[in-house]
Amino acid sequence: MDPAVSNIINLAIRQKAPSSTENGKVLPPKRRKDTRARKHLVPSEVAALLKAARKSGRYRLRDEVAVLLAYRHGLRASELVSLQWPQIDLRGATITVRRAKGGMTTEHPLRRIELRLLGQLRRQEPEAAYVLMSERGTPMSTSNFRKVLQRLATVAKLPLSVNPHALRHACGFKLAADGVDTRGLSHYLGHRSLQSTERYTAQSAARFRDFFRD
Repeated sequence: MDPAVSNIINLAIRQKAPSSTENGKVLPPKRRKDTRARKHLVPSEVAALLKAARKSGRYRLRDEVAVLLAYRHGLRASELVSLQWPQIDLRGATITVRRAKGGMTTEHPLRRIELRLLGQLRRQEPEAAYVLMSERGTPMSTSNFRKVLQRLATVAKLPLSVNPHALRHACGFKLAADGVDTRGLSHYLGHRSLQSTERYTAQSAARFRDFFRD
């Protein structure tokens, strides 16, 4: 290699490389701070959103139902707003979840609080085809749900930005922390690949719970 070219390359490397010595001692490489924002809500934050929905806004019952269903069933915004009443079986206490993105359609159980709120909502809108309706009598849109969440997050004074997918992630991390196995969680969230589910179980301490016992 031409000596002049070699000198230029070596100079560029020295200028780019950070100093790794101090007082003649070799220092370990500096670790970059993890600046990634948390993308999911913890249960206490979901509870704060639900409390805000019960106490603020014109459509309190609808908004509470929307947040609760999105969280407990890991619904994407499009899956939530497309829910129709034939998918809700109040007597059988089940909800049929039709997943987007080619996900598996599954039937989830509905718990007591969900049945109570859905029953109230149905009595308010006995002729509605969709579970979540706008003030114009049309199905709630994904953008409308996003705005509702942002308003509730402000009312609840949450320290992070809230979007619909944060509730789906909250569901996944909550169930993984409760010890739900990867395959069961995958079916619940409608994933066709276990790799999509491992983001939740891989970070959960629950799977290591029995590794050591006193």
